[in-house]
Amino acid sequence: MTRRPTLLAALTLTAAAALTLSACGSDDSSKGKDNDKIAGADTGDEASPSPSPSGPAAGGRPKIELPSDVTYEFQWKKTGDPQKDAVLNDAEQRIRAVDMAIAKQNSLDKAYRFYSEGTAAAESQKYIQEFVDHKARTTGLTRYYNESLTIKDDGTAALVYCEDQSKAFNKFLKTGKTDVSPVTKDSYVVYAGTLRKNGDGVWVTERLISQRGSAKCQP
Repeated sequence: MTRRPTLLAALTLTAAAALTLSACGSDDSSKGKDNDKIAGADTGDEASPSPSPSGPAAGGRPKIELPSDVTYEFQWKKTGDPQKDAVLNDAEQRIRAVDMAIAKQNSLDKAYRFYSEGTAAAESQKYIQEFVDHKARTTGLTRYYNESLTIKDDGTAALVYCEDQSKAFNKFLKTGKTDVSPVTKDSYVVYAGTLRKNGDGVWVTERLISQRGSAKCQP
């Protein structure tokens, strides 16, 4: 399952313990519709990405820069718990870092690998490479909301959240065309991830699954 519905190869990650979901497999990628949405990027013949707000790049963390038309609305609430707030921050930065790798057309970009390990990192590399191969990007706004977070006894964090893709659209670099697709229940996706704090104090995503059209995420 991908971060957005896509005509490209599907991103399927190992199930997280946070929530039992049925993985979508490769059905999304088999639709082959040009108006399917894909994760935001900017590349090729277009101008270099311009900075997008991403929080301070402190403690050796990579600076995240995105095209100005790739935007987010993170409605995740601050918990007041320093550990939980750190998990949410690093999960947000991973999302931005994957989009930055697509923008840079670099499937081995250091930023997303800073925030992911294991299966999540390996599958993200494949996912990003598909965008590189197809020279595609998105434009628009993606919203994240309805999060729930648990720090488990084994030290891992279980994070579940929703994504609203209704205002993000495909843009293909060869033609410059933006395809505005209709909003359906599948524009809303639930994610379940497992994160672990590494030796550098970063909450890295190790596993991630998703389910499109989830009742939990419908407006």
